[in-house]
Amino acid sequence: MFYSRTRIFLHWLSAAVILWALITGFYVALFDTPVVLKETVGFFNVSITAVFIPFFVVRVFLCFFQGKQTDRTLAQWTAFCVHKFIYLVTSVVLATGVMMMDREINIFNVLLIPAPIESAERVAAFKKAHDVACVVLSVLVVLHIDAVIRHEVSGYRILRRMLW
Repeated sequence: MFYSRTRIFLHWLSAAVILWALITGFYVALFDTPVVLKETVGFFNVSITAVFIPFFVVRVFLCFFQGKQTDRTLAQWTAFCVHKFIYLVTSVVLATGVMMMDREINIFNVLLIPAPIESAERVAAFKKAHDVACVVLSVLVVLHIDAVIRHEVSGYRILRRMLW
């Protein structure tokens, strides 16, 4: 399958933002870190993922409407479905990330968006859903990277299609 330069760019942008947000988010959540680091990571992650949302929407749109392939093997259909599941879980992470905000969403001190929900109970429910979705996404990312490595080692040069 051929990937356009736009899809390749959006893939690597997604990889960078998702890996950064997951790694740093889990780091400050699971380890004893100074409050200033937690606040800095929180501010940057909220900002970068908010800016990322429109790029991700374009990526999903292109995925479904560009480069359709109907004659797939079972392995290709499996990969197709797993990728769509990754998109779904990423969408849940992004949506719950917005909905769990209990204060204004400050995007790089340039744009302030009011908190979408005022109910503390609903915010807590979205935070719980966000945390679970982040764990699921982390597992999917590790499995995705493992699959790429396995393909490369076995001689199926899948990365070559994702480079400019």
